[in-house]
Amino acid sequence: MAQSPTIATWYGSPNGAGTNAGNCGYGGAVETSPFNKFIAAGGSSLFRGGEGCGTCYQVKCTSNPACSGNPVTITISDRCPECAPFQFDMSGTAFGAMALPGKADQLRSAGRLNVQYQRVQCNYHGFTITFTVDPGSNPFYFATNIEYEDGDGDLSKVEIQQANTNSFSPMQLSFGATWKFNDPSPSPLQAPFSLRLTNGSGKTVVASNVISVGWKPGQIFRSNVNFNN
Repeated sequence: MAQSPTIATWYGSPNGAGTNAGNCGYGGAVETSPFNKFIAAGGSSLFRGGEGCGTCYQVKCTSNPACSGNPVTITISDRCPECAPFQFDMSGTAFGAMALPGKADQLRSAGRLNVQYQRVQCNYHGFTITFTVDPGSNPFYFATNIEYEDGDGDLSKVEIQQANTNSFSPMQLSFGATWKFNDPSPSPLQAPFSLRLTNGSGKTVVASNVISVGWKPGQIFRSNVNFNN
């Protein structure tokens, strides 16, 4: 896959994860495995109105004496409104990881670098797709943040199946990596829910009965599926 030139900057604390309030809605998960702070806010052509959330890229620098020339892999977890369309505003951790040993602070002090990047397949090494119920969910409205999709990393379609039906209904992208379902019927939603996910390449997986009866806003549910399983 060909590499393309762009600009990389960094934000947040030098050894941090940028921010845990990113526009993809991953929250504090960016601090821990499998993200491990290796994230970036993307310009408009990377963030894509939230559809780029979860996509993975290799970024490397050779333009500064402190650059190692070795690529680092990052996940898009935030939006950078002031960035150029294909600019990466990386966490301090990821930006520093492009440096030679002992040169991370020197590289971060440059602030802005010419870099090469390419999109790559995501591989979260044993993590399965995870659903975090949105705080605004209630018995008649369900929304969930979706994380750790191997492969493309992004989703083109999400559908929900309630316990009392044999069919899947489309969910709508709410913001970032959060999808929502407004049930048109006057009855409460019937858990457990199964969720069918389609990625950007058209590959589909089903997390069967992944959201259990008695679910609560903020609750985390780990499926037993992923796109590379």
